[in-house]
Amino acid sequence: MVALETLPLETQPGAAVELTALDIVLWGVLPYVMVVVLVGGLVWRYRYDQFGWTTRSSQLYESRLLRIASPLFHFGLLAVVAGHFFGLVIPMSWTEAVGMSQDFYHFNALFVGGIAGIGTLGGIILLIYRRRTTGPVFMATTKNDKAMYVVLTAAIVFGLWTTLASVFEGEHGHNYRETVAPWFRSLFIFQPDIAAMAAAPFSFHLHTLVGMALFIIWPFTRLVHAFTAPFHYLFRPYIVYRSRDRDGGRTGGRAGTRPAGRAGSRSRGNAAQNPNAPAGKRGWSAVGTEDRDTRNR
Repeated sequence: MVALETLPLETQPGAAVELTALDIVLWGVLPYVMVVVLVGGLVWRYRYDQFGWTTRSSQLYESRLLRIASPLFHFGLLAVVAGHFFGLVIPMSWTEAVGMSQDFYHFNALFVGGIAGIGTLGGIILLIYRRRTTGPVFMATTKNDKAMYVVLTAAIVFGLWTTLASVFEGEHGHNYRETVAPWFRSLFIFQPDIAAMAAAPFSFHLHTLVGMALFIIWPFTRLVHAFTAPFHYLFRPYIVYRSRDRDGGRTGGRAGTRPAGRAGSRSRGNAAQNPNAPAGKRGWSAVGTEDRDTRNR
């Protein structure tokens, strides 16, 4: 191993970190490799495998367990992502500036993070159990899926481990906002604070490495559907349904009826095609009949 210049990091009185070549590779090079593979993989997948850009849903095979496991996993994961954003992106000085003490912050982080982590872990365990015990679902499981489940579960377990370890360590627990968070933010300005990350405990190193491995394989698994989640469904306008009258629109102008002229022309066309239809009966008529008649002329 190549000996590099020692860069001290005062995390505690008298504490110093000596960087090695492995630290440079893991915390200074690998994050950018991960980003290149993630973005490049997404572009490649979209250009050459759009039909494979799907969750390959197995709801038709089994839905009883899926109704419980899927919301538990997805909502728990959203809470975990929100917690990571709040803890890694927002500096400690900002929360202190608004009057949030460290004790209050850590209590909320551990309480909410613990619940979110346990919920996410419970959801993924139920999903794996369902996939393993339901015959058709298991038959549709690929080696790619199995590898993805292993890495995803490991990331959740190690993340929950770091959260619960902080609870048992109490005041002597490691404050990741002084090491991991500055390193994470420094990556965005292309000046990685390698010494800060090297000073973090092994549990945080392991969780970070498994997390990067998850993002590296992300574009090549079914997890890719997360980048095309149909959030626009929440904001799309309501679908307006209107009834079609067989009486030529003579309904007294009630809501939901078509104008008399257009509805009348459709009704006359339908009556000509089906002379046995009762006159004046409300209901649905065939869609596209007039277009087909026009093309066949």
